[in-house]
Amino acid sequence: MPERRLAPLLLIALIAPAWGATGELFCCTDPGSGRRICGDTLPPVCRGQAHRIYDKAGNPIKDVPATLTPEQKAAAAAAAEREKQLEEEKRERRRIDQALLSTYATAEDIDMAQAKAENDVKLTIRDATAKITELQKRQRKLAEEAEFYKRKTMPAELDTQLRTVGHEIRLQQELIGLKRKELATISSKYDGDRRRYYELTGRRSNAPVSPPASPSAVR
Repeated sequence: MPERRLAPLLLIALIAPAWGATGELFCCTDPGSGRRICGDTLPPVCRGQAHRIYDKAGNPIKDVPATLTPEQKAAAAAAAEREKQLEEEKRERRRIDQALLSTYATAEDIDMAQAKAENDVKLTIRDATAKITELQKRQRKLAEEAEFYKRKTMPAELDTQLRTVGHEIRLQQELIGLKRKELATISSKYDGDRRRYYELTGRRSNAPVSPPASPSAVR
């Protein structure tokens, strides 16, 4: 008889006269005395404790873990939630990586996409800068007209025009500020794409292509 079944069978032989009709034996270790306690139903001392169920042949058929305390349940739930979040992050990372590899066949494709995105933004900055220049010319002309009314009441129309031009200049300046931030965001985005592409493929650009012609430098 194998050793692993010897102890349970000896125990079963001792309590066989009290064996009930269930055909199962429930055993656990008494947390107070350290003694092994068994019964044809779950002994009261075993409730909430880890225990094992045997059949009549002495074979273990089920291990029942101890009942968790509220704190342990909360910790287990938190751990399960963390595991779920990690798995979701892994799935999202795989999705992003697959999209990256589907979008760029080579590292040069990333360079070209970045150059195009940056050039589009630079064109907007250039146009806004040109518009500010025109508005400032108009503003100076209106200011010269306003000089005639230093000691008189300025016509309402002239005052409105001055305010409108000043407002339009501020709007264009704000647009330029936003677009310059967008340039920084684009640079960061494509730098990240490039690094991840290298990590996934192990390939780097040996002969970078020249970027498309860019607009004149922005002031």
